[in-house]
Amino acid sequence: MDADERHSQSHERVTSTAKKLLPWLVAIAFFMEALDATILNTAVPIIADALKVLPLNMKSVLSSYTLSLAVFIPISSWVADRFGTRRVFAWAIGLFTLGSVFCGLASNIHVLVACRILQGCGGAMMVPVGRLTLVRSFAKSDLIKTMSFVAIPALIGPMLGPLAGGLIVRFFHWRMVFFVNVPIGLAGLYLVFKYLPDFRSKKVPPLDIVGLILFGAGIALLSYVLEVFGEHSLGSAEVLGLLAISMTLLLGYWVHARSMSFPLLRLGLLRIRTLRIGVTGSFITRLGVGGLPFLLPLLYQIGLGYSPIESGLLMMPQSITAMALKMVAPRILTRFGYRSVLLLNTIMMGGLAILFAFFTQATPVWVIIFQACVFGFFSSLQYTCMNTLVYADIPDAETSMASTIVSTVQQMSMSFGVATASLLTAFFIPESLRGNSSELLHGLHEAFIFMGLLTALSSLGFIELKSTDGDVISKHSEAIH
Repeated sequence: MDADERHSQSHERVTSTAKKLLPWLVAIAFFMEALDATILNTAVPIIADALKVLPLNMKSVLSSYTLSLAVFIPISSWVADRFGTRRVFAWAIGLFTLGSVFCGLASNIHVLVACRILQGCGGAMMVPVGRLTLVRSFAKSDLIKTMSFVAIPALIGPMLGPLAGGLIVRFFHWRMVFFVNVPIGLAGLYLVFKYLPDFRSKKVPPLDIVGLILFGAGIALLSYVLEVFGEHSLGSAEVLGLLAISMTLLLGYWVHARSMSFPLLRLGLLRIRTLRIGVTGSFITRLGVGGLPFLLPLLYQIGLGYSPIESGLLMMPQSITAMALKMVAPRILTRFGYRSVLLLNTIMMGGLAILFAFFTQATPVWVIIFQACVFGFFSSLQYTCMNTLVYADIPDAETSMASTIVSTVQQMSMSFGVATASLLTAFFIPESLRGNSSELLHGLHEAFIFMGLLTALSSLGFIELKSTDGDVISKHSEAIH
């Protein structure tokens, strides 16, 4: 029996009721993760004050979650095949919810970071396993409509998250930022055990434990070096030593993966040109703009004097225009092609990021809103291009592994983006002046300029693209829309 026959029989076994509720269940997981990734940003200054740390020190709370995703996403498909989608999805929601409760009870930043890592362990399984369940439950002719539906919460979460965070810290205790996940998680668990189909593979290759240790340790150590660099908590010799160890671990994984039949991440797929360009270009671009969700609340609240609620409202236009772009992105790609769009759009994003450096307390609020709308438009187009280009030339049999590589690199770049943004701000502001709002604003302005330039320069990574690259995707999308 071939793969298509197995796929056909698998989705025929799913009951009609489960098919109706399954997209909603996966949408809950998408919403929980998207909401959690943004609701905390607006509350950073308040939580920092409550935990008696500087706002810049909160970067570890944000980056530890995304780093945890990057470390554990690579094993999500293996765990689902080995233990079944229902059990793994339930454990994922359970871990995420439990981690949220522990975060809300944390008494200091170190405990909060540890609990965020636990959250990340659950989040790393939720979205990939949910997507895998959809693929195995629905016929290919229904996947486009289903995937489009479950993608909506991933856009609504970032839109509501900043405002929800502002409202919570204004009218409730900051710990409610984490407790809001509990009722959503409990509802998700009920639906999982009642309706989620249980898929698993009979033949599962052995888990690449050595690869997981080498890759996970290397990435975690590299992230730690980026966090402590510039804080004078470690000397230059110690930082360089840790950096050398992390590079050695990652190089060791690369050598190890080349000799394995079933490596954790099949890096040989990067020989496919569009995948390689999409992954590397996406990584560098996110280094430039990935830290903006961390810096913008600091700019609005500490630098410009807006309240948490006002800061959350100022973050919403970016998400609203990002959602609106989904209707026109396929037409833009069909008209101009991936190469032209990515080259020009990346430069535009860099320029728009630099414009944030010119915001002062005298800047009219309508200018800030307009800037957020325009930036949301171009950033959404950028992510749509990068996230779809990687699949342009991937064989069907390699889609799952390619998706794992892409998801892992995306989470790594998000974590490193936050660390880079904080590192730049710390570099531009002497530690003795970090309690001074005017000095902090000046340092934030310089950080925005540097990150904007880095984003614009990342456009060079897309020069290798050909004018026809991605046509099969853009033309298909245009036909669908």
